[in-house]
Amino acid sequence: MSVEIKNVVFDFGGVLFDWNQRYFYRSIFNDDEKMEYFLSNIATTTWNAQMDKGRTFDECMKELALEHPEFKDEIMLYRKGWDTMLKGEIENGIRLFNAVKKSGKYKIYGLTNWSAETFPVAFSRFKVLQEFEGIVVSGEEKMIKPEKGIYLTLLERYNLKPEETFYTDDNAANLEMAKSRGIHCIQFLNTEDNLKEIAKFLKIEL
Repeated sequence: MSVEIKNVVFDFGGVLFDWNQRYFYRSIFNDDEKMEYFLSNIATTTWNAQMDKGRTFDECMKELALEHPEFKDEIMLYRKGWDTMLKGEIENGIRLFNAVKKSGKYKIYGLTNWSAETFPVAFSRFKVLQEFEGIVVSGEEKMIKPEKGIYLTLLERYNLKPEETFYTDDNAANLEMAKSRGIHCIQFLNTEDNLKEIAKFLKIEL
Protein backbone atom coordinates (compact mmCIF):
# COMPACT_ATOMS: atom_id res chain seq x y z
CA MET A 1 0.00 0.00 0.00
CA SER A 2 1.50 3.32 -1.08
CA VAL A 3 1.59 6.18 1.41
CA GLU A 4 0.39 9.61 0.33
CA ILE A 5 2.96 12.39 0.66
CA LYS A 6 1.44 15.44 2.35
CA ASN A 7 4.48 17.51 3.31
CA VAL A 8 7.51 18.73 1.33
CA VAL A 9 10.60 19.92 3.21
CA PHE A 10 13.33 21.99 1.57
CA ASP A 11 16.90 22.55 2.64
CA PHE A 12 17.93 26.16 1.90
CA GLY A 13 21.66 26.60 1.23
CA GLY A 14 22.60 24.73 -1.93
CA VAL A 15 18.95 24.13 -2.85
CA LEU A 16 17.11 27.45 -2.79
CA PHE A 17 19.98 29.85 -2.07
CA ASP A 18 23.52 30.20 -3.39
CA TRP A 19 25.84 30.83 -0.44
CA ASN A 20 29.61 30.66 -0.83
CA GLN A 21 32.39 32.37 1.14
CA ARG A 22 34.31 32.89 -2.10
CA TYR A 23 31.86 35.55 -3.25
CA PHE A 24 33.27 37.75 -0.49
CA TYR A 25 36.82 36.55 0.07
CA ARG A 26 37.90 36.59 -3.58
CA SER A 27 38.02 40.39 -3.49
CA ILE A 28 39.68 40.41 -0.06
CA PHE A 29 42.58 38.14 -1.00
CA ASN A 30 42.93 38.89 -4.72
CA ASP A 31 44.84 35.60 -4.73
CA ASP A 32 42.80 32.45 -5.28
CA GLU A 33 45.48 30.13 -3.93
CA LYS A 34 45.74 32.04 -0.66
CA MET A 35 41.93 32.29 -0.42
CA GLU A 36 41.53 28.53 -0.91
CA TYR A 37 44.12 27.88 1.79
CA PHE A 38 42.21 30.18 4.14
CA LEU A 39 38.84 28.51 3.47
CA SER A 40 40.24 24.98 3.59
CA ASN A 41 42.37 25.41 6.72
CA ILE A 42 41.18 28.45 8.70
CA ALA A 43 37.58 29.58 8.09
CA THR A 44 36.44 26.05 7.33
CA THR A 45 32.96 24.60 6.95
CA THR A 46 33.45 22.91 10.34
CA TRP A 47 34.22 26.29 11.90
CA ASN A 48 31.22 27.90 10.20
CA ALA A 49 29.02 25.08 11.51
CA GLN A 50 29.59 26.37 15.06
CA MET A 51 27.61 29.47 14.15
CA ASP A 52 24.98 27.36 12.44
CA LYS A 53 24.70 25.54 15.76
CA GLY A 54 24.04 28.71 17.75
CA ARG A 55 27.38 30.29 18.68
CA THR A 56 27.74 33.99 17.90
CA PHE A 57 29.82 35.31 15.03
CA ASP A 58 31.69 37.61 17.42
CA GLU A 59 32.68 34.77 19.73
CA CYS A 60 33.76 32.47 16.90
CA MET A 61 35.70 35.13 15.00
CA LYS A 62 37.62 36.31 18.06
CA GLU A 63 38.47 32.74 19.05
CA LEU A 64 39.70 31.87 15.54
CA ALA A 65 41.68 35.10 15.26
CA LEU A 66 43.56 34.20 18.44
CA GLU A 67 44.40 30.79 16.99
CA HIS A 68 45.49 32.27 13.64
CA PRO A 69 46.77 35.81 14.24
CA GLU A 70 48.34 35.91 10.76
CA PHE A 71 44.78 35.91 9.35
CA LYS A 72 43.17 38.06 12.03
CA ASP A 73 42.05 40.84 9.66
CA GLU A 74 40.45 38.42 7.20
CA ILE A 75 38.75 36.43 9.97
CA MET A 76 37.29 39.52 11.62
CA LEU A 77 35.65 40.50 8.31
CA TYR A 78 33.62 37.27 8.19
CA ARG A 79 30.35 38.65 9.57
CA LYS A 80 30.65 41.89 7.63
CA GLY A 81 31.12 39.91 4.43
CA TRP A 82 28.38 37.39 5.10
CA ASP A 83 25.71 39.28 3.12
CA THR A 84 27.96 39.15 0.05
CA MET A 85 28.49 35.41 0.54
CA LEU A 86 24.72 34.98 0.11
CA LYS A 87 24.61 35.66 -3.62
CA GLY A 88 20.98 34.97 -4.43
CA GLU A 89 18.41 32.35 -5.32
CA ILE A 90 19.20 29.09 -7.12
CA GLU A 91 16.99 29.12 -10.19
CA ASN A 92 16.18 25.40 -10.30
CA GLY A 93 15.52 25.23 -6.58
CA ILE A 94 13.06 28.11 -6.77
CA ARG A 95 11.50 26.53 -9.85
CA LEU A 96 10.93 23.34 -7.88
CA PHE A 97 9.52 25.25 -4.91
CA ASN A 98 7.11 27.14 -7.18
CA ALA A 99 5.97 23.90 -8.80
CA VAL A 100 5.29 22.33 -5.40
CA LYS A 101 3.44 25.45 -4.27
CA LYS A 102 1.40 25.71 -7.48
CA SER A 103 0.29 22.08 -7.24
CA GLY A 104 -1.64 22.89 -4.06
CA LYS A 105 -1.07 19.32 -2.87
CA TYR A 106 1.44 19.89 -0.10
CA LYS A 107 2.31 21.84 3.00
CA ILE A 108 5.84 23.21 2.59
CA TYR A 109 8.45 23.40 5.35
CA GLY A 110 12.10 24.38 5.67
CA LEU A 111 14.92 22.63 7.52
CA THR A 112 18.16 24.56 7.39
CA ASN A 113 21.61 24.77 8.91
CA TRP A 114 21.78 28.55 9.34
CA SER A 115 22.97 30.97 11.99
CA ALA A 116 20.24 32.54 14.10
CA GLU A 117 22.06 35.87 13.63
CA THR A 118 21.93 35.88 9.84
CA PHE A 119 18.70 34.03 9.10
CA PRO A 120 16.61 37.20 9.61
CA VAL A 121 18.74 38.84 6.88
CA ALA A 122 17.74 36.11 4.44
CA PHE A 123 14.14 36.13 5.61
CA SER A 124 13.72 39.82 4.85
CA ARG A 125 15.70 39.62 1.59
CA PHE A 126 13.96 36.62 0.00
CA LYS A 127 10.17 36.76 -0.07
CA VAL A 128 9.95 33.04 -0.82
CA LEU A 129 10.86 32.32 2.81
CA GLN A 130 7.63 33.94 3.93
CA GLU A 131 5.64 31.34 1.97
CA PHE A 132 6.63 28.39 4.15
CA GLU A 133 4.23 26.71 6.56
CA GLY A 134 7.08 26.47 9.06
CA ILE A 135 10.89 26.60 9.21
CA VAL A 136 13.34 24.95 11.59
CA VAL A 137 16.63 26.90 11.80
CA SER A 138 19.61 25.10 13.33
CA GLY A 139 21.04 28.20 15.01
CA GLU A 140 17.79 28.72 16.90
CA GLU A 141 17.61 25.07 17.96
CA LYS A 142 21.32 24.70 18.87
CA MET A 143 21.37 21.54 16.72
CA ILE A 144 22.57 21.02 13.17
CA LYS A 145 21.93 18.48 10.45
CA PRO A 146 22.70 15.62 10.34
CA GLU A 147 22.10 15.40 14.11
CA LYS A 148 19.06 13.25 14.77
CA GLY A 149 17.37 15.73 17.10
CA ILE A 150 16.78 18.46 14.54
CA TYR A 151 14.73 16.10 12.35
CA LEU A 152 12.66 15.07 15.34
CA THR A 153 12.13 18.76 16.16
CA LEU A 154 10.76 19.34 12.66
CA LEU A 155 8.42 16.35 12.84
CA GLU A 156 7.17 17.07 16.36
CA ARG A 157 6.78 20.84 16.06
CA TYR A 158 4.62 20.64 12.97
CA ASN A 159 3.01 17.29 13.73
CA LEU A 160 4.40 15.65 10.60
CA LYS A 161 4.38 11.92 10.00
CA PRO A 162 7.73 10.88 8.46
CA GLU A 163 6.08 8.47 6.03
CA GLU A 164 3.96 11.37 4.71
CA THR A 165 6.96 13.69 4.36
CA PHE A 166 9.39 14.27 1.48
CA TYR A 167 12.71 16.05 1.94
CA THR A 168 15.31 17.36 -0.52
CA ASP A 169 18.81 18.53 0.41
CA ASP A 170 22.07 18.85 -1.54
CA ASN A 171 23.99 17.13 1.28
CA ALA A 172 23.88 13.32 1.14
CA ALA A 173 24.70 12.87 4.85
CA ASN A 174 21.69 15.01 5.81
CA LEU A 175 19.46 12.82 3.66
CA GLU A 176 20.78 9.59 5.15
CA MET A 177 19.74 10.71 8.63
CA ALA A 178 16.34 11.84 7.33
CA LYS A 179 15.85 8.44 5.70
CA SER A 180 16.72 6.73 8.99
CA ARG A 181 13.84 8.71 10.54
CA GLY A 182 11.50 7.29 7.88
CA ILE A 183 11.35 10.40 5.69
CA HIS A 184 11.27 10.05 1.90
CA CYS A 185 14.26 11.74 0.25
CA ILE A 186 15.83 12.61 -3.09
CA GLN A 187 19.12 14.50 -3.21
CA PHE A 188 19.00 17.91 -4.93
CA LEU A 189 21.60 17.87 -7.72
CA ASN A 190 20.48 20.98 -9.62
CA THR A 191 20.11 19.26 -12.99
CA GLU A 192 17.13 19.00 -15.30
CA ASP A 193 16.96 15.20 -14.88
CA ASN A 194 17.10 15.61 -11.11
CA LEU A 195 14.21 18.08 -11.12
CA LYS A 196 12.18 15.73 -13.30
CA GLU A 197 12.88 12.85 -10.91
CA ILE A 198 11.63 14.88 -7.92
CA ALA A 199 8.61 16.16 -9.87
CA LYS A 200 7.71 12.61 -10.90
CA PHE A 201 7.94 11.40 -7.31
CA LEU A 202 5.72 14.25 -6.11
CA LYS A 203 3.40 14.00 -9.13
CA ILE A 204 3.72 17.68 -9.96
CA GLU A 205 4.29 19.70 -13.15
CA LEU A 206 7.49 21.70 -13.46
